[in-house]
Amino acid sequence: MITAWLMFLALGAVAGILAGLLGVGGGLVLVAALAWLLPLLGIPQEAAMHAALASSLASIVLTAAASARAHARRGSVLWPTVAWMVPGLLVGGWLGSGVAVRIDDEVLRWIVAGYCFLAAAQLMFGRSRGGGDAAAPAPRGLPYAAAGVGIGAVSAVVGIGGGSMTVPLLVWRGVAPVRAVGTSSACGVAIGLSSAVGYALHAPAGALPQHAIGYVYLPAAVGVALASVLAAPYGTRLAHCLHGDTLKRVFAAFLVTVGASLLLGG
Repeated sequence: MITAWLMFLALGAVAGILAGLLGVGGGLVLVAALAWLLPLLGIPQEAAMHAALASSLASIVLTAAASARAHARRGSVLWPTVAWMVPGLLVGGWLGSGVAVRIDDEVLRWIVAGYCFLAAAQLMFGRSRGGGDAAAPAPRGLPYAAAGVGIGAVSAVVGIGGGSMTVPLLVWRGVAPVRAVGTSSACGVAIGLSSAVGYALHAPAGALPQHAIGYVYLPAAVGVALASVLAAPYGTRLAHCLHGDTLKRVFAAFLVTVGASLLLGG
């Protein structure tokens, strides 16, 4: 079990840095790694993907909070935008987790792998985050609440904090990239909380054999969260001083590898 805890801590460090640096991808890496690791710890194979998704989302609550706190200190969180999006994110996360627990493990693997490929394509071929106005007013209004429902639902099904959707949306609306990442981190807290509670309460009785609440495997969620809280500020610092185009392309290739590993490991 000590080895497992060390692996959870290492995964958390990677997820935390990615959360602060890119605002995308940390959750996808966690899901793929946990889907491989949890069956080795006694989690039934047919529940491994659900447990990986739920545990990833539970850890994202603290990961995103640490990243958001670090960004907020630098004035990079648009709180009015967060306030408009949170209600939709909470509803979407709850609904998405309710749908996900009814999807077969193998189908979930294909869905998450497909999302890995989409996120990789976005990183590789999407517009650079070089634009945006640091003094632009915070986007707000009902369209952002509605967008939150969709972002929360998709995030719950694929086990992420929503950065791969929230960041491009805000950049498209003229928000400076680093502020989009900071705002996305704050939104990730709502996504992780609502989705994790959903996976805990929507799960069938006795979904996991031990050390779990519903599909949330507590050792994984806690171990990842502890390390990610410490690592997220370092990713934030890098986000404020790196251009990142080369890094994005390298990480896009990594996401393709993650998606392929999910399909081959199913």
